[in-house]
Amino acid sequence: MKALRILVAEDDAMIAMFLSDLLEVLGHEVCVLTDTEATTVAGALLHRPDLMIVDEGLHEGSGIAAVQAIEMTLQVPHIFATGDCYSVLRAEPDAIVLQKPFNASALIRAIERAMQPVQ
Repeated sequence: MKALRILVAEDDAMIAMFLSDLLEVLGHEVCVLTDTEATTVAGALLHRPDLMIVDEGLHEGSGIAAVQAIEMTLQVPHIFATGDCYSVLRAEPDAIVLQKPFNASALIRAIERAMQPVQ
């Protein structure tokens, strides 16, 4: 898999650091870290990442709402990382969801699914 520029939207600093470190070990670049709905939208529009990994619940807003706002302007493959897959799937039935806690294998599989061409 080619190296990707990835936006990580996560409100838990420890999880954000773990995920960033893991992505870099896998050969990817974290182009921006965000923790609110507004900074996630602004970060995506500014940095135009190849992929976004977005927590469902962010400080001051929702990861789901952030992705919906971004998609009005920019189409970016995305993964929702959450402890509550069902709430994401109720809002976004076709979403790619990474259940927390996760390991490197689950992250790799989610990235591969997200980056598959739309058929």
